[in-house]
Amino acid sequence: MIIREVTKEDNAKVKEIIQDSLKSLGLAIPGTAYFDPQLNDLHHYYNNLKHAKYWVVEMDGEVVGGIGIAPFNEHDKVCELQKLYLSSRAKGLGLGKKLMETALSFASNHYEKCYLETTHELRTACLLYEKFGFALLDEPLMGSDHSAMNAWYLKDLN
Repeated sequence: MIIREVTKEDNAKVKEIIQDSLKSLGLAIPGTAYFDPQLNDLHHYYNNLKHAKYWVVEMDGEVVGGIGIAPFNEHDKVCELQKLYLSSRAKGLGLGKKLMETALSFASNHYEKCYLETTHELRTACLLYEKFGFALLDEPLMGSDHSAMNAWYLKDLN
């Protein structure tokens, strides 16, 4: 297992993993990451933002998932944890935990809080976020993009 920064060559595979995951859950709908315009070139998107990164995880030379950190509200030093997805063959192996550790370590060097949007239907993901100290919010933070999401979390990074 290798965790590394996304490259241009990873774009298509990461997009496929994200869209396949959402489709399998009936979430290939507007208001989810399924239609995010940056999915076509995550490498370019994250490399052109200040204090942002996207990492992929490889198993046996194949990209099987990823996670990103990007600014959400720089004035308040809030970042957003984005696009944590794993292919079906990579689930249950602790890779989500390793990706979270990588992303939150980076985030804590640049931000005071980390926000994320998800859906209660992704129970395993919600449990992972709660294990990492994310607190469930009653509503999304102002500036939220994903209107189909119904679970919003915030974590203090200090």
